[in-house]
Amino acid sequence: MKISALLTSAGINIGLCTLFLSLYSILRKQPSNLSVYFGRRLSEEHNRRDSFSFDRLVPSAGWLMKAWRTTDEEILSSVGLDAVVFLRMLVFSIRIFAIAAGVCLFGVLPFNYYGNEMTHTKIHLEKIDVFSIANVEDGSQWLWIHCLALYIISSTACFLLYLEYRNISRMRLAHITESPPNPRHFSVLVRSIPRTHDEPFDVTIVNFFTKYHGSSYLSHQMISQAGTVQKIMYNAKKVYKKIIRLKNTSFNQHHRSSNYRCGLCGGGSRPLHTYHNAFELEAKRYELESSVSRTTKKDSSAAFVFFKTRYAAVVASQIPQSSDPMLWAIDLAPEPNDVYWSNLWVPYRLVWLHRITVQIATLAFMVVFTIPVTFVQGLSHLDKLQKKFPVLRDLLKKSFLIQIVTGYLPSVLLMLALYTVPPVMMLLSRFEGCISHSGKRKSACGKVLYFTIWNVFFMNCFSASFIRNLVSAPTDIPTMLAKLLPGQAAFFITYVLTSGWASLSAELLQIFPLICNFIKRTLGISDDDPSVLSFPYYTEVPRVLLLSLIGFTYSVLAPLILPFLLVYFLLAYLVYRNQFMNVYRTKYDYGGQLWPLVHNTTIFSLVLTQVIALGFFGLKKSPIASGFTIPLVILTLLFNENCKNRFYPIFCKLAAQDLIEMDQQDEQSGRMQEIHKQLLMIYRQYPADTDDIELVDEEPQTPGDSSLNCLQRI
Repeated sequence: MKISALLTSAGINIGLCTLFLSLYSILRKQPSNLSVYFGRRLSEEHNRRDSFSFDRLVPSAGWLMKAWRTTDEEILSSVGLDAVVFLRMLVFSIRIFAIAAGVCLFGVLPFNYYGNEMTHTKIHLEKIDVFSIANVEDGSQWLWIHCLALYIISSTACFLLYLEYRNISRMRLAHITESPPNPRHFSVLVRSIPRTHDEPFDVTIVNFFTKYHGSSYLSHQMISQAGTVQKIMYNAKKVYKKIIRLKNTSFNQHHRSSNYRCGLCGGGSRPLHTYHNAFELEAKRYELESSVSRTTKKDSSAAFVFFKTRYAAVVASQIPQSSDPMLWAIDLAPEPNDVYWSNLWVPYRLVWLHRITVQIATLAFMVVFTIPVTFVQGLSHLDKLQKKFPVLRDLLKKSFLIQIVTGYLPSVLLMLALYTVPPVMMLLSRFEGCISHSGKRKSACGKVLYFTIWNVFFMNCFSASFIRNLVSAPTDIPTMLAKLLPGQAAFFITYVLTSGWASLSAELLQIFPLICNFIKRTLGISDDDPSVLSFPYYTEVPRVLLLSLIGFTYSVLAPLILPFLLVYFLLAYLVYRNQFMNVYRTKYDYGGQLWPLVHNTTIFSLVLTQVIALGFFGLKKSPIASGFTIPLVILTLLFNENCKNRFYPIFCKLAAQDLIEMDQQDEQSGRMQEIHKQLLMIYRQYPADTDDIELVDEEPQTPGDSSLNCLQRI
C-alpha cells in the first residue's frame, strides 16, 4: 500500500470523526436527547429548567474540558471500581505509547527509511514498507538501535505495569474492606445436593450444615425451577409501571374523560384503571405468588446457604465438602442483583459438558470467521491479485477507486464483521454455566479478546502469506517471511483509524439509542423513566487490548503506526470519561477483576513483540541484536511471575485477616444482627413485583419536563 492510499483512509476517518463529534456537541444540548446522552445523570439528578438559546445549535468542545477535569475519585464514587480500572488501562496505554512514539519515531524510523541504498521518491508515492524494518539491509550495523528501542519500551512497560497493578490492588482492597457490608461475603451457593427418598432438600441441608458447620451456619434458601414464571412476573411489573406512567402523562393531559376507538376494528375502549388501594393490590400479589408456589415451584438441588461470619463462608467455599467432588459443590455466592437464576438449576454434573460444548462452538466460529478475514486481505493486496486475475484490472482503473478499495474498504468490512462477535460470544457464555451475570460477561470478554487477537492479528498475517504464495515462487518464501509482518503495517494503520477513531465517534454519538429515542418521540411515546445503559466491558476491553498489542508489535517494526494509536488512546480517555459520568451506570460489579486480564494480555504482547523482533534480527543476520533480545524475553517472563505471586491472589481470593477484622468491627458496632436479618430476605428469586410501585396519584407532568430540568446544570 502506498502512502497516498493511507492518506485517503486517514482523510475519510478524520472527516467522519469531525462530523460525529460536531453532531454530538449539538445533539447533546437538545432537551429531547438528554435521556440518550445523560441517562445516568437524569436517573440521579433533578435540576432547573432551561430556556432556549442559540448555543444549542453551535458545536462546542466544552464537554472535553469537563471530561478532562473529572477526577478518578468522582468516577469511583459514581460508577465504581471497574470504570476506574478501565480508565487506568487507557492511562497506561497513553504513557507507554507516548514514550514509544518518541523513541521510535526519532530513533528507529529514520534508520528504517534510509536503511537501504535506494532512490526515494515523493513521500505520498512511497510504499509503507519503506518506513519499516523490512527496508533495512541484511547484516546492517544499525540494528542495535532497534534492539535498544525494544529494551526501552519493554522496561518502561514493565515499570508502568507494576505501578498500575500495585495501585489497583490497593483500590480493590479498599473496595472490599471499606464498602458497606456485602451479603455475598456471608453467602455461598451450594449445588449438587444429594437427593434422598426419605427427606426433602431442606432437611438434608439443615442436617449437613448443622453437623459440619454447626457453630457458623445461619440459614439457607432453596432455589426453585420456575424461570418462566419469574420472567412473566418481572415483565408484568415493568408493564404495570409503564401503564401508570402513561396514565399520569398522556391520558390525564389530553383524554381525561373520553373513550377511544380502536384503529383496527373500530371497537370502543375503556379508560385505563389502576389500583389505588394498597391492601387490595397486596392481596392480589399474595394470591398470585401463592398460586405460583402451589403449581410451578419445584426445588432444585441448589441453595443459598448463609453463615454468621464472612470468614466462615469463605472457608466453606474453598474447602471440598465431600470426598465425592460431584456432591456438595460450593462457590461464593454472587451479589443478589447479579445472580443468573436460570443457570443455578442446571445439574452440576453437566456443567463440564456445557463448557466443553461452548469451547468447541467457539473454535468452530473462529474457523468460520477466517473466510471474511481472507477476503479482507485479498482487498488489501489487490495489486498481487491483479497479477493472478487480470479481470480485476478492467474493473479498477481509476487510482482513487483503488485507494478506496485497498486503503479504506478492508478495515471497514472487517470492523462490520467483528460486530457480530460480541453477541455470539455472549450467547455462548450464557450456556457455559456461569452463576452470575458478571461472570457471564467476564467470560464473554475473554472469548472476544482471544477471538479478535487470533482473527484480526494472526489470521490477517497468515491469510496475507497465503495470498502472496499465489504469486510467489518457492524460492521467494524466506524473503516473504522476512517482510510479512512489516508488510501488514498498512492494513493495521487503517484498522486503527477505522476501528479506533471512527468507533469512538460512534460510541460518543450513541447512534442506536438516538434512533430509538427519535422513534419514540415521533410516535409520541413518553420516556420519563428511561433505562440507563450498562457499560459493555466485554466489547471495549478487547478492542483496547487488541490495539495495544498491535502497537507493541509494530512499535519497532513499523513505527509509523504509533502517532495514530496515540491519538486514539488520548481521544478514548476523554470519550470514555464523558460516557462514564453521563451515560453509563454500574449494573454488575466485577470488583476490579478485569485488571489481571489486562496485565496478562500486555505481557503477552510484550513477549510476542520480543519474539518477533528476535526472528527479524535472525533473518537480518544480526547475531548481536539477537543475542541481546533473548535475555529480554526471560526478564519479562520473570517480571510477570513476580507480579503473579505478589498481586494476583488479591483478585482471586479474600484474605482471612481482612475478613476477620470486618467481622469483629461489625460485632463491636452491633451491626451483625441486622446483617443476619437482611441475609434472610435479600436473595429473592421472585422479585417483589409491586412493592416498589407508587400507588398514589401524582400531579401529571409534561413529558419533556424531566429532561428540561437537567439541562441547566449539564
